[in-house]
Amino acid sequence: MSSEHKPNVFIALFKKRCPSCRKGQVFENKWIFPLGQLVKMKPKCAVCGQKMVSEQNNGGGINYALTVIIFMLNFIWYHIIFGLSYKDNSVETCLLVSTIVVLLMQPWLMRMSRMLYLYFYVPYGKTKNGEVVK
Repeated sequence: MSSEHKPNVFIALFKKRCPSCRKGQVFENKWIFPLGQLVKMKPKCAVCGQKMVSEQNNGGGINYALTVIIFMLNFIWYHIIFGLSYKDNSVETCLLVSTIVVLLMQPWLMRMSRMLYLYFYVPYGKTKNGEVVK
């Protein structure tokens, strides 16, 4: 049995830690403000040296999928709590509420989509050049 503690993947993901070592910070700013630098990532992990920025699009498709999922979940909770009917303006109200919720969550969704992209493609315990992280 190893004496080293392997960090929890979900805690590391939500704390926005490096997918390779789960210790270093991924983003330049800890918070989402200023919005202009919301998705600015560090070039390399300070702990293990894993390259964070790639030449590919880092999560645009995942961001779209997360946005659609949140939008649909809003329809579900709105329908359960308030109900939807074509006879009144509940469908329009539901669309308005869902749009506002998705817009307010967009900064978080943009960061989370980049994190999910990294966690899908960067294995735990190895850096980009194949060295084992200790």
